[in-house]
Amino acid sequence: MQAEFNRRHFLQAGAATLALPALESFAAPTESTEDRPKNFVAIGTYLGWYQNAFYPQQAGHNYEMPATLSPLKDYRNDFTVFSGLDHRAGNGHGAWSNFLCGQSPKTHSLDQMMADSIGAKSRFASIQLVAGASESNTKGGNAISFTRQGIALPMIQRPSVFYKQLFISKADRARTEYMLRSGRSSLDVVLEDAMRLQKTLHGRDRNKLEEYFESLRAVETRMGRQLETINDPVPEPDYKLPSYDPVTPNLQIEAEQIMYDLMTLALETESTRVISFFLHGLGQVFTFDGKPVGSGYHGLSHHGNNPTMIRDLVKVETAHIHCLAGFLKQLKEKKNHEGKSLLDDTIVLLGTGMGDASRHSNANLPTLVAGGGFKHQGHVAVDRSKQGAPLLGDLYITLMQRLGMEVDSFSNASRNMNEVLS
Repeated sequence: MQAEFNRRHFLQAGAATLALPALESFAAPTESTEDRPKNFVAIGTYLGWYQNAFYPQQAGHNYEMPATLSPLKDYRNDFTVFSGLDHRAGNGHGAWSNFLCGQSPKTHSLDQMMADSIGAKSRFASIQLVAGASESNTKGGNAISFTRQGIALPMIQRPSVFYKQLFISKADRARTEYMLRSGRSSLDVVLEDAMRLQKTLHGRDRNKLEEYFESLRAVETRMGRQLETINDPVPEPDYKLPSYDPVTPNLQIEAEQIMYDLMTLALETESTRVISFFLHGLGQVFTFDGKPVGSGYHGLSHHGNNPTMIRDLVKVETAHIHCLAGFLKQLKEKKNHEGKSLLDDTIVLLGTGMGDASRHSNANLPTLVAGGGFKHQGHVAVDRSKQGAPLLGDLYITLMQRLGMEVDSFSNASRNMNEVLS
């Protein structure tokens, strides 16, 4: 008979740390489909989080709320903070996408794995958003979500565009249908030509063209899904957009607030089940209580342990968390037809691909998981220096299994953290 392991064997109060071996008792828990969450939201900051103000000093439930997370004090039973987790990926901004991609940046991302599994059950398989970027940076620059073929998915920057996509008018619907059908016809011609060309190729060129085919098929699948749902009834929300789009980087916080409102509407109306939200970081100078901080956001992240710069950086990061708190509040207050809160129905992952921007280190990535119907554990402190310590990918396996996906690996991880988060 399989032994039962008590969670207290792994979690202790005080300054306890965690290093979990690969045990069979960590298998995915059995639960009914009705009990599983249906949605996933990933939120990632390009410049990371200042660890000393993000991580609690104590492990377990009875920790003192750190400064950056202080806006979440009313929801401390609804989330778990993880320290010591990462993907053992390379360092630097160029490897930032390890956040959702794992040890190999710019590969199939966690959110897109989920979209491939559960996305077909909604109007949009997934939605990718960004705040704080310049117009030019959204075109071929940094990205948070990548297809199976490693293609970066474009992100929506303007709240008005996101709103129109969710609640499309009849005129826009007809125009979109025409464009989709025209695009699909063009795609058919390209595929026919490419298949003829493939017969004349050998070796690497043939394999490269096969990768191209896979990308085209993925586009064709997405277009087909959009056509299938183009005439589905579209809800009419009572939400009123502001009269302007806060798209300049220095209005990032204002943009985040609106995007979170629209994200809530997207989940509530079941328009999508998978959302990724990229919080960019450039040279924008933020103003709080009428006073600008001393340097641009990117400059503050390279604080070099300067107390004044750290103080201002924590102000910016706390403002991000204040926006997140508003999002969690909305999710917790909204109920489905079964009386279940939208927060219990949604796994919210907050994290980054940058562990310490001041040193360009991608180790020890600050991570927070909220909602999802989990029995949250306060602060789970992992000692990454111990042999057999879990990876961030092990946590991701738990998140995927929670959504009903039959997976046992992610990137360089092959276990899970079900005994810690269930």
